[in-house]
Amino acid sequence: MTMNTEDWKDAFPTQAPQDHLEKTWERRLFENEKTASTLGLPAPLKPQPLPIPEDPSHPAAQENQAAPAPEPAAPKKERTPSSFNIWNALFLLVFAVSSVCGVMLVLKPGMTCPAVKEESSKTALVTNLNKKGEAGIAWIKIRGVIAESNDSGPFSRNQGASAIAKNIRSAAADKNVKAIVLDINSPGGTVASVQNIYGELQKAKQQGKKIVALFRDVAASGGFYVAMAADKIVAEPGTITGSVGVIMQTSNLEGLFDKLGIKITPITSGKYKDMGSYSRPMTDAEKALLQDMVSETYSQFFAAVKAGRPNVKPADLTEYTDGRVFTGERAYKLGFIDKLGGEEEARLLAGELAGLKDPKILNQRSEGLREFFFSLGSGMDGRAAWAKQLESLTTPSVSYLWMN
Repeated sequence: MTMNTEDWKDAFPTQAPQDHLEKTWERRLFENEKTASTLGLPAPLKPQPLPIPEDPSHPAAQENQAAPAPEPAAPKKERTPSSFNIWNALFLLVFAVSSVCGVMLVLKPGMTCPAVKEESSKTALVTNLNKKGEAGIAWIKIRGVIAESNDSGPFSRNQGASAIAKNIRSAAADKNVKAIVLDINSPGGTVASVQNIYGELQKAKQQGKKIVALFRDVAASGGFYVAMAADKIVAEPGTITGSVGVIMQTSNLEGLFDKLGIKITPITSGKYKDMGSYSRPMTDAEKALLQDMVSETYSQFFAAVKAGRPNVKPADLTEYTDGRVFTGERAYKLGFIDKLGGEEEARLLAGELAGLKDPKILNQRSEGLREFFFSLGSGMDGRAAWAKQLESLTTPSVSYLWMN
């Protein structure tokens, strides 16, 4: 069978594959344009389209008529600051303000806020309980060993001798405070710290303040010394008091150092510069010098007791100031205290001396939350306690202290 050219075209069409390729290319181009417009990206370069035949029956022309119009590009959304960025800005602002304040405090350490300065000009003892400005008494506590405090932790409480002396000065400067009750529960302390508090009490008396000392469980040695500045003393019958005297202790760790192979060689400017050293025995000459110093400080103690307790018989004064301790009942019989009783008796006695019938305690307030935090701080301060113990072993000190 013979086929002409037209028959070959009908049997093997060549236009259909070309039409199929054009349709596929245009569809992919349209999809790319739509994707680019949605993402806000620049549209890809579109090549020059092939000429479409004008014949409506041509498949390319029909495809062009059937193709939908491209959708308009979606509007670009404006970005708003997120909450994360807002918190960052606030943090940076607070940090900047804190930094500026810190620099100002470093450059001008004397700067204080007006409100704080105004409050500090008043006594720290009188609280909001005394809004009407009524007269009353100040209650000042002395607890534990009387010495300067070296605690500097965030939860540490400043109970050193300087803090007690400051409270006494504040009470003496307050016109509403007519009397001071010195609440003592202490075995004593270092000589200088005890004498510091004693001196502040003497100044308070010169400003017209009446002073009553209250002995708790123990008021011995330095605790007894500071009470000699009081007008009256109250104690319980079973209170341990007395211990009038001075003690100085040195440590000799030479044997321990020998076992550990430690050798200490001091280089001094004089033969007595390392007197009391813990690395060697003390010589007789050094003992004599230290004994003279202890005797001198004892004379100061004895003079304070004699001036503060003028009604004690000279024989009893000599006998009971040899370092011994005795009960509150014995102290009452000897004249070292004026009344047996507790805090209520001390409060009423202070009011009687100041001319107040029912005296109010002006600085009394609840400190439950503060006590809780201070107890946590003391528990976390284990290393500091060990350091204090080591310091006490290696550093001699002269103390009005009852050692038990």
